[in-house]
Amino acid sequence: MFSYENLRKDSEIISYVEAANNVLGEIGYTEHGMAHVVKTGEDASRILKALGYGERECELAKIAGLMHDIGNMINRCDHAQSGAFLAFELLRARNFPVDEVIKITTAIGHHDEKTAAPVTPIAAALILADKSDVRTSRVRNKNTVHDDIHDRVNYAVFSSKLEVDNENKKILLTLKIDTLVCPVMEYFEIFLERMVLCKKSAAYFGCEFELIINDTRLL
Repeated sequence: MFSYENLRKDSEIISYVEAANNVLGEIGYTEHGMAHVVKTGEDASRILKALGYGERECELAKIAGLMHDIGNMINRCDHAQSGAFLAFELLRARNFPVDEVIKITTAIGHHDEKTAAPVTPIAAALILADKSDVRTSRVRNKNTVHDDIHDRVNYAVFSSKLEVDNENKKILLTLKIDTLVCPVMEYFEIFLERMVLCKKSAAYFGCEFELIINDTRLL
C-alpha cells in the first residue's frame, strides 16, 4: 500500500501526471510526463542513498519525484504548491502515515525555482534531480529547436550524468553539449537560476555542486 511501485502503477496518479504533461505541451513546455517524473524520483533517491540515507527515505524521494509536477494540470503558476495539496489528498486517501505525507508534500512544495528551498533532505535531492534533467528526449517537436531556447538547450544535450562524489564531498552534473545546436552560454541564459539552486541544495548536504560542460568546469 505504501510502496513507490504501487503508486507508479496507480491509474489515478498516472492520469494526473499525463494531464499535467498535456497542459504543459499545449503551452510549449518540454516533456514533463512519466519519463521525467520517474527519472527525477530515481535520481533523487540515488542521491540520498549515496549520501547514506536510509532505504525508506530514498523511497519517499522516489514518490516525491513521481508526484512533483502534477500541479501543472491546474496551472503552471504555483504548480509546486498546488501539486503539494494534490499529493496530500492522494496520499492521505491511500492511508500513508502522516509523517511521510509531510516529508513528501514539503519536498514537492519547495521544488519550483521561484519559491524553492532545500528545507529537508528529500527537498534538496528533489531539486537537484529535477533541475538536472536536461536531455534531447524532452524536446516534443524538433521543428521548434531553432526558435525556442528551452527546446534548443535540451536538444543539444546528448549526454548527462548526475553523480555524488562522497570522498570529495561533491555533487557533479556532467553534460555533453552539441555547440553547433546550442552555445554553452545559452545554457546559462535559461538555467543559471536553477544551477544556483543546485549549489544551495548541494550545500544542504555539506557538498559542493559542480557543473561540467564539454570537459570544462563552469560552476
